[in-house]
Amino acid sequence: MRIGTSALGVAVLTTALVGAGQTGAHADTIGGERLAGTGLIVPDGVKEPPKSEAKSYVIADADTGQVLAAKNPHGRFLPASTLKALTAVTLIPKLNKNKRVKPSREACNIEGSAVGLVPKPIYQVDDLFRALLMVSGNDAAHALAEANGGVPVTLAAMNAEARRLQANDTVAKTPSGLDEPGQSSSAYDLALIARAGLKLPTFKDYISTKTANFPAPKGYYQIGNHNKLLWTYDGMVGVKNGWTSKALGSFVGAATRDGHTVIVSVMRHEGSFWKEVAELLDWGFANRGKVAPVGALVDPLPERKPTSRAMKPISPTPIPAADVSATTAQPGAAPLAATFVLAAGLIAGVVWIGYGVRRRARRRQW
Repeated sequence: MRIGTSALGVAVLTTALVGAGQTGAHADTIGGERLAGTGLIVPDGVKEPPKSEAKSYVIADADTGQVLAAKNPHGRFLPASTLKALTAVTLIPKLNKNKRVKPSREACNIEGSAVGLVPKPIYQVDDLFRALLMVSGNDAAHALAEANGGVPVTLAAMNAEARRLQANDTVAKTPSGLDEPGQSSSAYDLALIARAGLKLPTFKDYISTKTANFPAPKGYYQIGNHNKLLWTYDGMVGVKNGWTSKALGSFVGAATRDGHTVIVSVMRHEGSFWKEVAELLDWGFANRGKVAPVGALVDPLPERKPTSRAMKPISPTPIPAADVSATTAQPGAAPLAATFVLAAGLIAGVVWIGYGVRRRARRRQW
């Protein structure tokens, strides 16, 4: 009887998890086991949040990372322009905000919402980030990607950043959030990304700006932030809204009151979500620090140190370090042994089962 390495890997992983007590079907859910639910998730003994027509949402304490309530938090949906928050979080540390940029004609002619770029060297990176986050400029997203070395380079960086943040429901196929097959995110991931962005002073400045002057070939014109809650909700900091006909409405935002910040993200909303978001924020402020959390916004993965040669698995295709970390750093996941070695006459050489386990885990995350 022949046993493939993948089957052996599954057997070893199952044994390891059972031995560590991880027998629950959702024990490895990012943020905690309860967040695997697809319905409403609320602390016991607490009045439910106001009703929302969104298919998915998260209410979280940005300071502590506690998830206060959620609805289908890991449901994967098209993110629309909320994906621009990941574009900004990825590129702000990489680009000099004073760098002069000449957008290509392709960037200037991209479909959807735009700030109105022209192919002239009249823009600084700083201007493009404002256009990206204030007026959801798809042209600005493309121009920023060009300034970073091109769209493919930028998408690779965005997806690497998503893995670092443990936003494993997120796959970026465009820097703008324009619908593309295979692109996805979740309310949980949007909250993770927003929390990371709030730690960047320039990101926070961009998302909270109501109006700004934007360069034109002959002077400037004024642009206004699309986030309506900046004008109507007390303490609103901002972040990003989005909409396409396929994605429907999506939003991730943060507000600060009495020194505390609450994040709300919603996805797949068929109508106007502004009033509902305000009510969800109110519920978050009323309950933060008073209820048992239903989960947590996890911290980013630490940088992995290079593995010694003696520990490297022998394989035709090396696994990226970020993928290896993602399988071992999930809250509640059983620690995996550094190396599984299996000698078998049916299999030539030495089989590294740890590598097989990680490959299977990686496939589940995508």
